[in-house]
Amino acid sequence: MKVSELFYSIQGEGKLLGVPSVFIRASGCNLRCSWCDTPYASWDPQDEEMSVATIVDRVIQMAGPAKHVVFTGGEPVIMPEAEALCAALKSRGFHITLETAATVYKPLAIDLASLSPKLSNSTPTERAGGRFAAAHEKQRISLETIQKFIDTTADFQLKFVVSTPADLAEIEELLEKLKSVKMTDVQVMPEGIEPAILSERSIWLAEICKEKGWRMTPRLHVMIWGNKRGT
Repeated sequence: MKVSELFYSIQGEGKLLGVPSVFIRASGCNLRCSWCDTPYASWDPQDEEMSVATIVDRVIQMAGPAKHVVFTGGEPVIMPEAEALCAALKSRGFHITLETAATVYKPLAIDLASLSPKLSNSTPTERAGGRFAAAHEKQRISLETIQKFIDTTADFQLKFVVSTPADLAEIEELLEKLKSVKMTDVQVMPEGIEPAILSERSIWLAEICKEKGWRMTPRLHVMIWGNKRGT
């Protein structure tokens, strides 16, 4: 498997906010988000080829008292070894969170499906001359895949990246088309890689969460360490 980084930190987003976790970041993605904060796993892949056995060994060495693993990317589901890796980690007693854009489905041994459907604010209309825009726009939402994860996973969250209040109509439209979603499953997160921008956007986003009954999630790792790899 191509891995861009493997590190021990705390979960900075979502239902497990603050939980010490080992992160496995797969390198490679079928989307190209304009605001992607991990270009080394998508736009400009930088990676090391690792076997499943090597990854599991390194996770065990890093984990210490931690029992949580976050399988992220890029897009981890497109990795050929995704099923084998999740099964191997699960057999060793780890709680596994899958962070995915939910455009591709595989029956993985996971505990929490962190589904992050990409809103239109993610389409790269200008970056790289716009040559990725059409492909990204075509693939970024798969209702069938999102619903499949919801229906087959023990727990899930829908995590949306919000840039402006105009994004909220898209979220509501998508939620109307999905089944078995509680408002507490909906997580909204301000887009940004600078603490000052996150703070400014959080002010109006918090008010929206109060109105809608959604959960607001910060980007705790960015607030603590800034936009750095390995955090």
